[in-house]
Amino acid sequence: MEARAGIEPANRGFAVPGLTTWLPRRAPKPLLSIDFTPLEQAKTYFESFYIMKLQILFYLFLFIPISIFGQSRPNVIIVMADDMGWSDIGCYGSEIETPNLDRLASNGLRFTQFYNTGRCCPTRASLLTGTYPHQAGIGHMMNDTGLPGYKGDLGSNVQTIAEVLSPAKYSTYISGKWHVTPKIQPGSSQHNWPRQRGFDRFYGTIHGAGSFFDPNSLTRDNTLISPHADKEYKPEVFYYTDAINDHATRFINEHNSKNPFFLYVAHTAPHWPMHALPEDIKKYKGRYDAGWEKIRKKRYQKQLDLGLIDPKWKLSPRDAEAWNDAKNKEWEIRHMEVYAAMVDRLDQGLGRIINALKDRKMFDNTLIIFIADNGGCAEGMGRKEGIQYKDSNPETLKPMKATDLQMDMIPRRTREGVVMKQGTEVMTGGADTYHGYGKAWANVSNTPFREYKHWVHEGGISAPLVTHWPKGIAPKLRGKFEHQPAHLIDLMATCVDLAKADFPEEKNGEKIVPMQGVSLKPAFSGKTFKRPNPIFWEHEGNRAIRIGKWKLVAKGANGNWELYDLAADRSELNDLSEKHPDRTTEMASKWEAWAIEANAKPWPWNRNKKNQGSKKKAFTLNTGTSLTKELSPMISKKPFEVEVHIEQQGEGVLVAQGGDTHGWVFLIKDNIAHFTLSLGGKIETIQANEKLTKKDNKILAKLNPDGKVELFAGKRKLGSGQVSSLVKEMPIDGLQVGRDEGGTVGGYKDAFAFDGKIKKVRIKIN
Repeated sequence: MEARAGIEPANRGFAVPGLTTWLPRRAPKPLLSIDFTPLEQAKTYFESFYIMKLQILFYLFLFIPISIFGQSRPNVIIVMADDMGWSDIGCYGSEIETPNLDRLASNGLRFTQFYNTGRCCPTRASLLTGTYPHQAGIGHMMNDTGLPGYKGDLGSNVQTIAEVLSPAKYSTYISGKWHVTPKIQPGSSQHNWPRQRGFDRFYGTIHGAGSFFDPNSLTRDNTLISPHADKEYKPEVFYYTDAINDHATRFINEHNSKNPFFLYVAHTAPHWPMHALPEDIKKYKGRYDAGWEKIRKKRYQKQLDLGLIDPKWKLSPRDAEAWNDAKNKEWEIRHMEVYAAMVDRLDQGLGRIINALKDRKMFDNTLIIFIADNGGCAEGMGRKEGIQYKDSNPETLKPMKATDLQMDMIPRRTREGVVMKQGTEVMTGGADTYHGYGKAWANVSNTPFREYKHWVHEGGISAPLVTHWPKGIAPKLRGKFEHQPAHLIDLMATCVDLAKADFPEEKNGEKIVPMQGVSLKPAFSGKTFKRPNPIFWEHEGNRAIRIGKWKLVAKGANGNWELYDLAADRSELNDLSEKHPDRTTEMASKWEAWAIEANAKPWPWNRNKKNQGSKKKAFTLNTGTSLTKELSPMISKKPFEVEVHIEQQGEGVLVAQGGDTHGWVFLIKDNIAHFTLSLGGKIETIQANEKLTKKDNKILAKLNPDGKVELFAGKRKLGSGQVSSLVKEMPIDGLQVGRDEGGTVGGYKDAFAFDGKIKKVRIKIN
C-alpha cells in the first residue's frame, strides 16, 4: 500500500521531540482490497491507525520516564571561595567587579541566610559529607586530639557527595583545594585523597593555604606534581586561581555527556597570601583610597538598595581603628586592591566555566551553586613592623629546580630563588610576598555583621549562596531572594534529591552517619523546605544554635550565651538572653544534647588551660608507649634531647610527638638517623652524615636553645644542622614510641612503624 498524505510508510520508526532514542513502530496489518469492500477497507484502516496510535502512546509511557530520568537530572557544580566575606561580591553589596556571578544571581536565586561552619577544614568536611564536621572527624583542623570529633582526618563513617552520586551514574570531578586530611607528604597514606573518596578526576592541592604562584601539595589525581614541570598544563604564567578554573573547564569539555556530572570547584582565593596578577591589581588602583569606614558604609547602603537586608538590621560598630589613625595607609590600601583583584580573577574564570557549559549545550540543565567557606579573615598574616625574610642571605638567589615539589605553606623562596618577604615595608601582591589583609578590611568583607572567620556570630558563618539552574528554578523566582535559613549540610541532601541517588545506611560493614540536612529543591519552585531539627555550630569552643528566627550564640568555651531575634536584629546587637531566660535555657540544653551526640563534646578547647603538657623534666618510655597531650613532654619553645636504646636495628619511627602542624620525630631511614621538626606546618629535617652500624645500640638527638641539632651514636657524632626555631607550640597530638599514627610529623608513610626492636627511650627537657 502506498503511503497516504500525513502517514509514514511502515517500518520507519518515529522520533519524539526531546528524546534522542528512536522508538520502533509496528505497521498496521496489510490491507488486502480483494477481501474487503471499500467501506470495510476504510473501517479497517482507521481501526489499524488508532491501534498504531495506541502503540505509540504505549511506547511513550514505557520509555519517557527512563529517558527523562537520564536527561532531566541536572549536572551540579559547587563553586566555593576561600576566606571571602558575605559582602565581597557585587550581588551581595560589593564594589568588586563580579559580572559573571551577578548574572547568575539576576537569572537565578540568591539565599540571604546561608551558613557555613566558620572555618575552612570543617566547612569542607561538612559540605562533602552532609554531616556536621565533628561527625566526620574534623571539628577543627588537621590535628588529632584523640577525641572522636577532632581526629583531623575524614572519617570512614561518612560518605562524600562523590561516593553517593557515583552509583547513580554521575561522573565526579574536583578542581582545587581538598584540605580534609593531614596526609600530604610524598609517600604518605592516600586513603583520604579525592580519588579514594569517590572522585573520578582531581587536580588541586591536598593541603590548604599556599602560594598562588607555587602552591604546596599540588596534585593531579594521585600524583604530587610541580606546576613548573607539568606536561599537561603549561600557561605562560602559572596562577593557581586560573589553574583551578582551567581544569574545571577541561573536565566539562572532556565529560562524556551520556551521564550527568558533579563538579566541585574549590578555590583558595581570596585566602592569604595576597597574591594577584599585575593587570588585575591595576584595575583596582585608587578604588580603596577612601579607607575601610567609607567602603563599609557604601556596601551597607548598596545592600539596603538591593533589598538584600532588612532596614531594621543596623550596621554593626566598626571593629578596627579609625581610618584616620591608620599608620600606613598606602600599605593598607594595597592589601584591599590585591584582595579585590583575587576575587575578580575568580569571577573571570567562572565565566570560562559558564562558556564551556554553553558550548556543550549543558548550561540550561546545570545547577550552579556558589558559596564561601567562612567569613572574612582577621588573622592579618605577616603584618609585623619592618621587613621579615623567610630565609637567610636575602640578597643571594637560590633557585629551585622545575621538578622540585613545593611542600611548604609559606615557601622560603620563589621558584626563581627570591627570598620570601613579610612586614609593613613590603608591598604585597607578588610571588615573593606573603600577607593577609587584616582585621579592618575583614570587617568590611563581613558587612553588616559582627565577628570573623573562627567565630560563629553572623560575620563568621554567613556566606553568599547564588544558585542558577534555568530548567529547575521557576521563572518567577529568577533574580529574587530566598530568605529561608540553609546550611552546608543541606547541599548533600539537595544533590541526592536531584540525582535520585540512594544514600547508604552502611558501607563495608560500618554504619554511615545519616544526612543531617534537608534538600533545598523546594525553594527552587517557591516552596518551603521543612527542617525538623535546629541548625548547630561549634568551632574552637565558639558555639551556636538557630531555631526559626532565634539564635543562641557564645564566644569561646567559657563565654556567656547571647540570644538574638535575627528577624529584627541579624547584626546581633541586642542580646535578649536576660529578657527570655526560659528560651535561653531551653536552647542551651538542646545545644548541649546535640554537642554530645555529634561529637562536638568532649572538646579540646580550654579543658585545662594550665595543663599544656607534663611538668616532668625527664621521661623513660618503653616500646609501644602512647601518651596523650597532657602526659607528653612540655616542649613548647624548649630545648630537649632524646636518647633511644636499640636492641635490634631496623628502620622507621623511633619516637614522635605531635602532628603536621607542631611536633618532632626521631627516626631511622636507610640506616641514617633523621631528626625532623614541624614548625607551624613547615617541615625542617636534620639528618646524619654517617650511617649507623649494627653495633650502634644507643643514638641521641639534641635540640639546643639556638636551634642547633646534634646527632650522636654513643659518643660518636653523626652530624649536625640548624633549624629555624624550637617547636613553637605544644602539639595537640600526643607522643608515640615506635610509630607515628594519626597526624604524622614528617614526610613518610602513615605510622612508619619501626621494624627493629627498641629497648627504651629517654627524653630530657633542658
